[in-house]
Amino acid sequence: MEVLKQAVALILGGDRELWQIIGTTLVMSLFSTGASVMIGVPAGMLIGQKRFRGKGLILRITNTLMGLPPVLAGLIVFMLFRSVGPFGRLRLMFSLPVMVIAQVLLISPVITGLSAAAAEEKATALMQTAAGLGIPPFRRVMLLLRECTGQLVSVALMGFGRSIAEVGAVSLVGGNIQFKTRVMTTAILLEANRGDFEKALAIGILLLLLALLVNIPAYSLRERLK
Repeated sequence: MEVLKQAVALILGGDRELWQIIGTTLVMSLFSTGASVMIGVPAGMLIGQKRFRGKGLILRITNTLMGLPPVLAGLIVFMLFRSVGPFGRLRLMFSLPVMVIAQVLLISPVITGLSAAAAEEKATALMQTAAGLGIPPFRRVMLLLRECTGQLVSVALMGFGRSIAEVGAVSLVGGNIQFKTRVMTTAILLEANRGDFEKALAIGILLLLLALLVNIPAYSLRERLK
C-alpha cells in the first residue's frame, strides 16, 4: 500500500525529473521499436515467404540473435561509438541516439525472427493461390503483409516490451545521466542501489502503467485487424 501511495505521490507531485525520465523512456522505446519494425518486418517477410538455399542457416542465426544479451549489445555499440571507435567522431556516446541504436541492435532480430515465422505460416497457401490467379509478385507480398498484420502488431508490441524494460545496454551506452539519458529502468536500478526500495518499486509500478497505456490501443488495433 505504501508503494502505491508513493507512486501516486510521484505522479501528482509534478516532479520535473520524473517527467523527464518518463519522456526519455517513451522517446527511446518508441523510436527504437519503430526503427526495428522498419528493419525487421521487411527482412522477416522476405525470409519467411521465400524458399532458398541457406534459409535454415539465416533463421538459426536470427534465432540466436534473438537471445543476444543486452550488456553484450551495449558493449558492441560502446566500442563502435566511443571516442577511439570507428564512429567516435559522431560524438554520440552517452546520448539518447546511441541508446536507440543499442536498442535497435537488440530488438531487430526479435522482430525479424517473429515476422519470418508469421509469414512462413501463411505464405505457402496464399502465394500458391495468388500465383494461380495471376497476381503480380509485388501484390502477393502486399497481400501476405495484410494477412499477417494482426500478428505483426503483436510482434511490434513484443519489441516495445523488450525496449521499455531493458536496462543493461542503455545503462552502458547512456551512462544514466540525470536530465539527459536516465530512463525508468536505470532510475529503478539507481534507487535500489541507494537503498530506497519503496521509490524503486513505485517507479516500477509507473513503468508497468506506462506499458499498459501503450498496449491498450495497440491490442484494440490488433483485434480489429484479425
